Amino acid sequence: MARISLTPPRTLFYRAIEWYSKRTYGKVMDPAKATAHNPKVLWSTARFELSLAKWNKLDTDLKALAVMASAASIGCSWCMDFGYWENHERGMDPAKLHDVPAWRDSDAYTALERDVMGYAEGMTATPPDIDDDVAARLVEQLGEPAFVELTTMVAVENLRSRVNAALGLTSQGFKDSCELRGSGSEAQSAA
Repeated sequence: MARISLTPPRTLFYRAIEWYSKRTYGKVMDPAKATAHNPKVLWSTARFELSLAKWNKLDTDLKALAVMASAASIGCSWCMDFGYWENHERGMDPAKLHDVPAWRDSDAYTALERDVMGYAEGMTATPPDIDDDVAARLVEQLGEPAFVELTTMVAVENLRSRVNAALGLTSQGFKDSCELRGSGSEAQSAA
């Protein structure tokens, strides 16, 4: 249960965020509702997220796996829920999305994807536990610009996941909505 009211003051700015969120995601996202209690935090977060969306040195699927591995390590169910939905919507392999919490036991991932997720988990640990060999392989395979983006995205997800978890934000049902649109046994098992 959220530790803060999810009915913030309905300022003009918040109403604009509500409109955008409903139009883009089908509902108002709980992190926006929570941070709207402090309009400067909401404004800064919105600007920051728009800026992050323009980063393009790291492959989108690798970025998604790093972000979700970090969120899974922290235990942010809101982030996992939204991450699954967001990446499913853009066409990422559902098996890869589903297996993130148990990626070490899954055959769904390449060696590079495993290094990315291991690096993300190492960065997320307290204190960080970075494997120098994994980092060196990532720099070699991705290049320095993409490695910097990977590192920063994991740090950003740590911020998101820790804020959401501390505020008590949990799954908002995003994943459920994309499961229902599946076909065959996937759709039947979700019903």
